[in-house]
Amino acid sequence: MKLYSIPVLALLSAVLFTGTAQSQTIKSSLNPKYDSKVDSILRLMTLDEKVGQMNQYNGFWEVTGPVPKEGDAAIKYEQLRKGLVGSMLNVNGVENVRAVQKIAVEETRLGIPLIIGYDVVHGYKTISPIPLAEAASWDLEAIRKSAEVAAAEAAAAGINWTFAPMVDISRDARWGRVMEGAGEDPYLGSKIAYARVKGFQGDDLKDVNTIAATAKHFAGYGFSESGRDYNTVDVGTSTLYNDILPPFEATVEADVKTFMNSFNLLNGIPATGNSFLQREILKGKWAFKGFIVSDWGSIGEMIPHGFAKDGKQAAELAANAGSDMDMESRLYVEHLTALVNEGKVKESVIDDAVRRILTVKYELGLFDDPYRYCDENRERTETGKPAFQDAVLDMAKKSVVLLKNEKQLLPLKKSGMKIALIGQLAADKDSPLGSWRALGAPNSAVSVVEGMKAYQGNSLEYVEGVKLTEGTPGFAFETKINITDRSGFEAAKTAARNADVVVMVLGEHGFQSGEGRSRAELDLPGLQQELLEEVYKVNPNIVLVLMNGRPLVIDWAVANIPSIVVGWHLGTQSGNALAQVLYGDYNPSGKLPMSFPKNVGQIPVYYNHKSTGRPANPGSDLVFWSHYIDSPNEPMYPFGYGLSYTSFEYSNLKLNSESFAKDGSVTVTIDLKNTGSLTGKETVQLYIRDLYASVARPVRELKDFQQVELKAGESKTLSFQITEKSIGFYDNEGKWIVEPGDFKVFVGGSSKATFEAGFSFQ
Repeated sequence: MKLYSIPVLALLSAVLFTGTAQSQTIKSSLNPKYDSKVDSILRLMTLDEKVGQMNQYNGFWEVTGPVPKEGDAAIKYEQLRKGLVGSMLNVNGVENVRAVQKIAVEETRLGIPLIIGYDVVHGYKTISPIPLAEAASWDLEAIRKSAEVAAAEAAAAGINWTFAPMVDISRDARWGRVMEGAGEDPYLGSKIAYARVKGFQGDDLKDVNTIAATAKHFAGYGFSESGRDYNTVDVGTSTLYNDILPPFEATVEADVKTFMNSFNLLNGIPATGNSFLQREILKGKWAFKGFIVSDWGSIGEMIPHGFAKDGKQAAELAANAGSDMDMESRLYVEHLTALVNEGKVKESVIDDAVRRILTVKYELGLFDDPYRYCDENRERTETGKPAFQDAVLDMAKKSVVLLKNEKQLLPLKKSGMKIALIGQLAADKDSPLGSWRALGAPNSAVSVVEGMKAYQGNSLEYVEGVKLTEGTPGFAFETKINITDRSGFEAAKTAARNADVVVMVLGEHGFQSGEGRSRAELDLPGLQQELLEEVYKVNPNIVLVLMNGRPLVIDWAVANIPSIVVGWHLGTQSGNALAQVLYGDYNPSGKLPMSFPKNVGQIPVYYNHKSTGRPANPGSDLVFWSHYIDSPNEPMYPFGYGLSYTSFEYSNLKLNSESFAKDGSVTVTIDLKNTGSLTGKETVQLYIRDLYASVARPVRELKDFQQVELKAGESKTLSFQITEKSIGFYDNEGKWIVEPGDFKVFVGGSSKATFEAGFSFQ
């Protein structure tokens, strides 16, 4: 046992010799290994110190510089020294983390260490693809590895807690934060949520390469009305239980250590003050053992929501509802002690929150060694190491989705061609990092220009064509889009006219998606669409590479451009990944995790919708059925869609039985053959439709998938099991039910799978 200070020595002595009796006051075990120790610490704490553990502050001064003498920073500093801060965020780097940890451990009365949080969303300094792009891989092991890399690099820099993964399901591409999640489907979203938690946390949080994960945002944030960030959410209980909550429950199954509240109202009650979500479901029904942190200032935001009259009532409502830690609204540290003394918040509520927070600190090993994340040598050797670069390159290649390849322009020949590379984003080394890029250094990504120049057999000419942005976009500022400067059009057209193939990299700047970046229109921003059409006039042999953080409306491109690739924001190795895909050194295998709409008017558009009472045209001359008079109902590209440079043939769908009963199953088999000339990987998807139920079910739901790689001409028979879990659902009270009835099963390469069969459950 290491001893770091007199406060820590006194604390550990108390833990060792007075914990057993006090542990009897714990109503339920959070972690049997630490229950008695945590309760012993609680016994030593004053009410103010308990409340302090529930208080989280943003980094508020240059921690290696002079101590603040006045103002807000000075107040926070004194609170830190008095043990009134339990966690800090946005303090990073070993030197800085050690400095704040030293104050908490060596200057406070009890020496309780801080937990240090940061938004490590898709990498720390080595940046992986944005999470929506990773979801397009459907490769759960690669996604787990991506989170593992992010955790190891962040932990080496002193971080021990990330505010990720975001597991919000969303059907609205206008919402900027779709880039942070796994798309529209709760089954795929649940699998990815589980994988990412396991990647961040590993098998043992005391492993110095792991960090605590956060499931966010609980709950409903992805259903914000009109796709506008922070907006109201109004959904039925069927949607809540069957679409919104499953990925969150999956993170509990993965033993996630923390949850984060969402900003929105749900049924008129802010999530931060919602006891139904936090106490009844999360801490009750799901028996979650970790702690809940508010989102930034969300406790105070219950006032403008019209739910709390002032900060004191907001603190009362949040604490009683089950929100354990206050991120930067400062209302707990200001009001909770008084609220307990007034009898408005029971001290047992405070004790429960503090037990949860201290337990996670124990699980992280911070009481064994509060400086265990503060190793300068590890920080030097781990940051950006080659193995991390290899992992994010692999993840980036697996994330690319091929939407169209009519003229077989792809893969590009490696010699004898003149290629015009057009678009500001092709040379951009910053946008590929995407939003929420942690400490990814500005302009540190490999650009598409750099990636393609590594292939030297062709003549490559790069032309900007048009500037996408004006000024220097940043995370905290609106991105200004160029809508006037066409001065580069002629140079782009000249380069295209002289080329065999034109590769155009168009889309969104990295800061045009993410938090606070909702869009009312989803077309190519600025003058990019006009440039695309002008270049097409002089050379229609165009490969369009989209660089995007969300599904876009690309109806003109789909109608005219022969080859289209979804290149997302792929992180540090973006240019290398895209070049390897374009030149065929990697055969694209990605599948869309979110439908691409034909137009904004269709949104929300998603595959697992319910059927209406008039789902089809009842007659050629009638208009009285569910449709638009100016647009098809179907999206441009559906969930699960994605092509390969080879082709796959599905055949011979079979069920071993036409029915099954309780505790039984049906085996589904299908043959898959690679009918092309290249080795390729296909994601085979199984969907089920419940034809009638006590609560109407979607037209089809993803229930399983397998990824299989086949050589040219190779065949394989794949097998799936349908069980009660495959056909059950939650009723409107949140009860899991499995009803007798008739079902259809569909198998194929997207949510439009056409091979089907029927079965029944008795």
